[in-house]
Amino acid sequence: MIKLLRTQSNNQDFIELVKYLDTELAERDGEEHSFYDQFNKIDQINYVVIAYKNGQSLGCGAIKPYRAGTMEIKRMFVLNHNRGQGIASKILSELENWARELSYKTCILETGKKQPEAIRLYQKNGYHIIANYPPYENTDNSLCFKKHLIK
Repeated sequence: MIKLLRTQSNNQDFIELVKYLDTELAERDGEEHSFYDQFNKIDQINYVVIAYKNGQSLGCGAIKPYRAGTMEIKRMFVLNHNRGQGIASKILSELENWARELSYKTCILETGKKQPEAIRLYQKNGYHIIANYPPYENTDNSLCFKKHLIK
């Protein structure tokens, strides 16, 4: 059974999962990784969700305020050998629930065109492509998504 934990970015399991995420993104993004990396710092993120099974961390995600009424989804990741089990959708749903509880009405996110599984995840969960928002507005490899949260 998957258990979800709400925590903050100083959680050691989150820090370890993000290291795996950053390694994978560096491979996929290549030379563009340093551009994206500057927007993915994890210090002082107050809203983190970690998925566990049998005490082992499997995946994570976070939200942070972007502007009034809008949260940005950040640092979504599931370990390779745990993918395809719906874990990312559970994490995403929990992040959306948390955003609603905090009275946010919208979630936005950016993902790379070189991450087709992430694109499918977001589309499957009701996100639609929007114009790239700052700081991604002039980035060809980025796709930005938005979802209105319904109470």
